[in-house]
Amino acid sequence: MIDRTVTVFLADDHTIVRQGLAKLLEGEPNLRVVGEAENGREAVEKVEELKPDIVLMDIAMPMLNGIEATRQIRKVCPQTKVIILSMHSHDRYISELFGLGASGYLLKSSTGTDIIKAIHAALKGETYLSPSISHKVIEDYVSLKKKSPQEDLYNRLSNREREVFQMIAEGRSTKEISQILYISPSTIKTHRSNIMEKLKMDNISQLIQFAIHLGIVEIQT
Repeated sequence: MIDRTVTVFLADDHTIVRQGLAKLLEGEPNLRVVGEAENGREAVEKVEELKPDIVLMDIAMPMLNGIEATRQIRKVCPQTKVIILSMHSHDRYISELFGLGASGYLLKSSTGTDIIKAIHAALKGETYLSPSISHKVIEDYVSLKKKSPQEDLYNRLSNREREVFQMIAEGRSTKEISQILYISPSTIKTHRSNIMEKLKMDNISQLIQFAIHLGIVEIQT
């Protein structure tokens, strides 16, 4: 039982998802939504300002995916608990996210009860996995399943290179990325060159396909 008001922040690029979550949480005593964001970069900025107790975070968001946003939020607001909400059971991310300090991983097909349970667990310092996630995924996490060679290469990218990698995959220009990250176009070009070299890729098409495979960029329909 929660004996105080718990503040919750919603980070998802789909308005209807945020609205649904807000409606769910409105019906819970002592839970209050204090802010929303439609991309990862906005989420980090607002969470740093608002310092909520809980963040419900999507993985596939523009400008900065939920994994990198979680990394930054846990750094600037270590007291804030992050619960991941995703369309897919990205088992390759579970160990990394929990290593970053995420408090839960839920599929969006989970029930409202599951989300409330995850929030309560996070507040007690516990972790929560969606019951919908298969036993295989849990076993993969526990045994730290071996990643594919290309995914291992991705892990060699620096945090900044991962940010640039995502925005390149989203089709953003060097100038646009430069303005978003407040660094020079020449630095962006250097990052891009390093990214291509580290991932052993020859063209942007390969990079985009890999970003979709990782689940940090969605296929636009």
